[in-house]
Amino acid sequence: MVNYRRPKICGATVFITVVLARRGDDLLLRYVDVLRGAVARTQAARPFVINAFVVLPDHFHCVLTLPEGDAEYSRRIGAIKARFVMGVRKAGYVPPMDLPVVSRGRFAGLKPGLRLEKREVGIWQRRFWEHHIRDERDYRNHLQYCWNNPVKHGFVAHPKDWPHSSYHRDNA
Repeated sequence: MVNYRRPKICGATVFITVVLARRGDDLLLRYVDVLRGAVARTQAARPFVINAFVVLPDHFHCVLTLPEGDAEYSRRIGAIKARFVMGVRKAGYVPPMDLPVVSRGRFAGLKPGLRLEKREVGIWQRRFWEHHIRDERDYRNHLQYCWNNPVKHGFVAHPKDWPHSSYHRDNA
């Protein structure tokens, strides 16, 4: 088994990508208010700064800054994912029990099957991608990446045209 080692840097600024198990689904847009609520409740329980955030149909990107003395971004992402699952279920969504098979016979990019003993459902990929921001240039590049992602995917011609982005907050 791969041993994932994530850096533990207190007060870090981190770029994160979280992806649905079913690529191509539009679940995050259908339930964008549930996702916003999950982020807000997580932020209230475990504070962090949202430097940038963009929601696309099947994934989201964000740049978060943790408080001094705190390195627990993984717990925050786990809480957002769990709160989203609880919220969409409460709204009537029934998660699929089958996951798409991707390369080498794996599900959602990882080991096959759901871990029911961990109350896992087929909504999110098990893990997420993170990158610790190194300097001001890296920070600006990742903010731009978030804002331009809907353009990259062909959803809009300009970041200002995508409604589910912190671009509007930061470029008003």
